[in-house]
Order: sequence, then structure tokens, then C-alpha cells
Amino acid sequence: MDTLTQLLNGFGTALTPINLLYAVIGVLLGTAIGVLPGIGPAMAVALLLPVTYGLDPTGSFIMFAGIYYGGMFGGSTTSILLNTPGETAAVVTAIEGNPMARKGRGAQALATAAIGHFVGGIIGTTLLVLLAPFVASVAVDIGAPDYFAIMLLAFIAVTSVLGGSRVRGFASLLIGLAIGLVGLDEMTGQQRLTFGSLQLADGIDVVVVAVGLFAIGESLWVAAHLRRKLAEPIPVGRPWLGREDLRRSWKPWLRGPLIGFPFGAIPAGGAEIPTFLSYVTERRLSKHKDEWGKGAIEGVAGPEATASASAAGTMVSMLTLGLPTTAVAAVMLVAFQQFGIQPGPLLFQRESALVWALIASMFIGTVLLLVLNLPLAPVWAKLLRLPRPYLYAGILFFASVGAYAVGGEVLDLVILLVIGLLGFMMRRFGLPVLPAVLGVILGPNAEQQMRRALQISDGHLSGLVNTTFSVIVYGIIAVIVCWPLLRRLRS
Repeated sequence: MDTLTQLLNGFGTALTPINLLYAVIGVLLGTAIGVLPGIGPAMAVALLLPVTYGLDPTGSFIMFAGIYYGGMFGGSTTSILLNTPGETAAVVTAIEGNPMARKGRGAQALATAAIGHFVGGIIGTTLLVLLAPFVASVAVDIGAPDYFAIMLLAFIAVTSVLGGSRVRGFASLLIGLAIGLVGLDEMTGQQRLTFGSLQLADGIDVVVVAVGLFAIGESLWVAAHLRRKLAEPIPVGRPWLGREDLRRSWKPWLRGPLIGFPFGAIPAGGAEIPTFLSYVTERRLSKHKDEWGKGAIEGVAGPEATASASAAGTMVSMLTLGLPTTAVAAVMLVAFQQFGIQPGPLLFQRESALVWALIASMFIGTVLLLVLNLPLAPVWAKLLRLPRPYLYAGILFFASVGAYAVGGEVLDLVILLVIGLLGFMMRRFGLPVLPAVLGVILGPNAEQQMRRALQISDGHLSGLVNTTFSVIVYGIIAVIVCWPLLRRLRS
């Protein structure tokens, strides 16, 4: 009852005219910036940090929450319409969302994403209110072997269901893992695959890799086929969801938060792993398996709800442990410290008004996101009516701007072009792009957790399977790997 009272007080603070204005500004800015390839919500929050120096802490964090949700949805918009994820959490959405748009169902895909964000945000924030202390206590007990097992599950699951063959899926994953090795070894400080370049010592930013593989690779692929086949204008379609769309989407909308929230809450979580796993889950459960890869609406509904709930989950460990699990949470932690506030177990006692106003603003931002973006779905979808040469020239321009904004180095543009050519060749030889992006995102972290677990066990491999949680995860991996063989033997 005390929690409900504090939440209501938080709504009283967040719904004041000035704080509500901050929330609207945050959602609009986040969506607009998220639409630009390569500029995600983390960069938006970082760029706006100096702007908030003159604001009170409550107003600042309410605006940050709006930017977070708006940025995630903006990334989904370009992911669906242009096959160009604005940030890593939107990578999975491109797999089914872009084929839907190419078939004239871009408005439906955007509406599905908007409702998925709304459902995932509401459920995720509700779980944040109810389960934050419990999830935080569980997260403290999860160790390096468990993290490595989770990441290995993500690798196996994604490479097993994407592409025409598992061999090509694993080949794509190895490409991503190799790119992720570039830079300094986090544990020894030795340079790896830098070829003596100091500019590569920090590694290749995952935003550059994602934009290169998706945006540049897709643009080059389309350009290579424009002369062979005249491009026909893609119809926008009707701007609402039909009864069949709702029937196929409501279960993924509800399943997504159950996957996204726990992964967002644990350290080293975030939206990347759960969105991949949500896609795998929906593909396994779908009754329309022939549509996957060609525009299955479940492949948009599930990952979008998952990503939104994961965003709420990241607040658990950040607020209760002071431990950020995503780049946005890390920037928000800097913002807390900027105001002299230290997140941790005592934050709910010392700064209860601020915390509950922030949580209430997450509910408000979720509603604003739906109200503002659902009517705009047909407008966004009309981007596809632009002539393809102009459209993809614009994508190349904004992709280059986004890549350059990451580090401000000319080398980033060279790397972007090289990775774009790699993305083109992967499409040419039928390699799925998604496992490569997953390898870049999770590869370095998986390596670190594996080495940490082996150090604790003095180099014994048993150190990777010395917890109940890791054994369960390895059991799931074994089922995924052996399932095709078991199905063949059964038939």
C-alpha cells in the first residue's frame, strides 16, 4: 500500500504542466533523433546533458525517460521502413518489419510497433514498481558462468533459426566475433587486430557496424539491382490493424515483456539478447512459418514489446544497485552524479520523490509515445513513396553523419564503407546479417565473462557449469542444437 501511495505522489509530480511539457519534449526529441541511423537514445541523452544543467533533477530525468522510449521507437521506424536500425535494440525488428513495408504494410508494421511499445512499457514499468527489490536481489547472485551461458544461448538460438542453413548462420556469427576482437584486450591490455593503428585501439563501435551492415549494405544491394529491375512505388496501405493482425499480435505483445524485463534488469542485460530470443520464440510458436523472413507480423510485435519492457527493466539495477546495464542507463547514472545523487539501495529512501516521479513519467512517456506516433504511422510509411535513388542517397548521407558523430574520426567513415561492402557481400552469398551484429555486440562481453569464470576456477572447464542456472541454460542450448536431429529420427 505504501508503494501505491508513493507512486500516486509521483504521478502528482510528473503531471504538473512543466514536467508534462518535459515529457512531451523528450518523446518528440527521442523519436526524431532515433529516426536518424546511428544516433540512438544514448547519444541523445548524452548530447542533452549540458542542456539540463539549469533544470531541476526531477524535470531532467522525466525528459530523459521520454528520450529513452522515443529513441527506441524512432530506431524501430527506420528499421521497419528503411531496413536501417537507429540503435541496436531495433536490429531484430528489421527482419520482419522491412519485408512488411515492402509488401505495402508499412503502416501496419509501425502501428504494431507502437502498440507493442505501449504494452511492453506499461507491463515493464508495472513490474518495475512491484518487483524491483526482488529482481535486484536475484541479479546480485548471478555470476560470470551464468552470464556466459546466457550469451551462448543467444548465439546458438539466433544462428539456428536465421538464414538458409546453420553453417551460414555460424559463418556470419564468426564474422561478427572477429570484428568484436578489434581493439585492446580488456583483461591484458594487449592490442588485437589493430594493425598498429592507435585509432583502432578502442575497437570498432557497434553503431558503425550495425549501420554499415544494414544501411550501407542494403543501399549498395539495391543500387546493384536498380538497372536490372525498375523499382515500382510501394503502396502505403491502410493505416490500421485488421482483426487478423490483432489476433496474431496480442499474444506476442504479452509474451514480449516476460522475456524483456528480466533480461533488462540483470547486469550485462539490455535489449539486445531478449529481442533476439523473443524473435526466436515467436518463430517457434508461430502457425504461419512460411511467412517468416517475408513479413510475419509476430516478428515485429514480440521484439518491440520486449525492447520496451527491457527499457523499464534496466532501471531496476540502475536505481537499486547503481549498476547500469545499457549505454542509456550509464549516461543517466552520470546525470544522477551530476546532481550529487548516488543510485543504490538507499536511493528509494533518500530521494523517494525523485525516483517515484521518474517511474511515473515512464508510464506517461509510454502513453505519449502511443498517442503521438500511432496517428503518424501512415505519414512515416509514405517515406517509401520516395524514388529509390533519392531515398537511398539520403540513407547513405544520414548513415555517414551518424557514423562520424560516434567518434568524430574520418577513420570511422572508412570503416563504415568497408563494413558496408562486407554487408553487400554477405547478401550476395546468402549470409544472414543479424548473427554478425549479435557477435559484435555480445562477443567481447561473452569472452570477458568466460575468462572471468575460468580464472575463478583456476582454469578448470567445470567453472563454466558450476551453478544451477548455467546448467539449465546449457540444457536449453542442447535441446536447440539437437532438435533437428531428434525431429529427423522421430520422422
